[in-house]
Amino acid sequence: MTARRSLMCRFRVILCTFLVCLGMSITVVLVIYLTGTTPTKPRVPVPLSCRPFSAHCRAFLPVTDGQTEWHRRDCQIEGYITNTNLQCSNLMRDLHFITRPLSREEEDYPLAFILTVHKELELLVRLLRAIYAPQNVYCIHVDAKAPQEYQTAVQKLVGCFKNVFLSSRSERVTYAGFSRLKADLNCMTDLAGSEVGWRKVVNLCGQDFPLKSNLELVRYLQSKEWRDKNMTPGIKQPPHIRRRTKYRYREIAGLPVALVGLGMKKDPPPHNLQIYFGSAYYALTRGFVDFVLESRKARDLLEWSRDTYSPDEHYWVTLNQVREAPGSNVGGGWEGDIRAIKWEDHEGKSHTGCKGRYVRQICIYGIKDLPWLIEKNSMFANKFENNFLPETLDCLEQWHRNKMLSNATVPIESSWLLATRSVEGSGNRNKCAAA
Repeated sequence: MTARRSLMCRFRVILCTFLVCLGMSITVVLVIYLTGTTPTKPRVPVPLSCRPFSAHCRAFLPVTDGQTEWHRRDCQIEGYITNTNLQCSNLMRDLHFITRPLSREEEDYPLAFILTVHKELELLVRLLRAIYAPQNVYCIHVDAKAPQEYQTAVQKLVGCFKNVFLSSRSERVTYAGFSRLKADLNCMTDLAGSEVGWRKVVNLCGQDFPLKSNLELVRYLQSKEWRDKNMTPGIKQPPHIRRRTKYRYREIAGLPVALVGLGMKKDPPPHNLQIYFGSAYYALTRGFVDFVLESRKARDLLEWSRDTYSPDEHYWVTLNQVREAPGSNVGGGWEGDIRAIKWEDHEGKSHTGCKGRYVRQICIYGIKDLPWLIEKNSMFANKFENNFLPETLDCLEQWHRNKMLSNATVPIESSWLLATRSVEGSGNRNKCAAA
């Protein structure tokens, strides 16, 4: 009898404990449910860490009434890419890449791009996002000496796109060295085998940003002046530049390109070629790319250029003066406005000064440089830095995206928008709209 009473007591204790736990669980679930279903005051979806648009940006944002305030939508690009749980299925949406050709005109004239990069992941993503279109194709060359974390992050980014790939061979790039030219050629070789029927190839560095939309690029590159021509701005080698190809130079790891000995003279250029001097940046036809990769004259000039100083500043422009080269521009000069650059020694001549700062005699742009950039008819601008006056690129990027979407002939998807606007006023207070 005593044992039976003891058993009953234990049963009651267990039952009470169970009922208490059950009651607590129901209470917790109820609180969560009510919290989740209770209407809350709508908020503008802007992360707290977002850098606000500078007041100077207003001139470059869409015109609205004075009550409207614009907000950037994404502020953690680098963290998004380096996240170990990165979902490629969401990347294009979350980082606002354009996912369809914006016009038939662009779809019918696909472009190829070569990007040579070594640092600043966020700048690369923003550049790629600005020039990206699904009908184009993109080769990215990552400097072999770039930090492993950077190389891994770029590889993750590239792996999320069908039409973006890494160069099959990576060079350890030295400033003004042959390796810089070789980096472009490595990508060019890969692009020559691409299934995309690209019409012209354009090369960029990671600190560039476009001033023309993809549609404007297409129209410019197939305009009457450039439809069948390569764009390699340059002139016959001036006397003060001739030492670059008159003497032999060599690359030394971690150091600038240096003269061999006290100045060892080179043999004359092969095939009696006249050496030109010009921009390292270009827009080339596919036929010219095949000529570069296959012709004996181009291969011999390449071999001769191995021990010259900054060969990418003579190689392309010299070959573009060869009459039999497809798309050649024999007798051409500096025409072809590829880059907007503020050179320090051009201050007071072609521009009124850098509003940011000069690095290696090139302006790193500030916001007050934007009017000058926007008035230019250049394809791209150089240079920008992520940690120096970053609001400059915020403004330019928004201006560029608005220009792209305003000329689209397809419905605009909300994920393509780079900024939102909060509208203040009766009946619309704190309501969010997209731009």
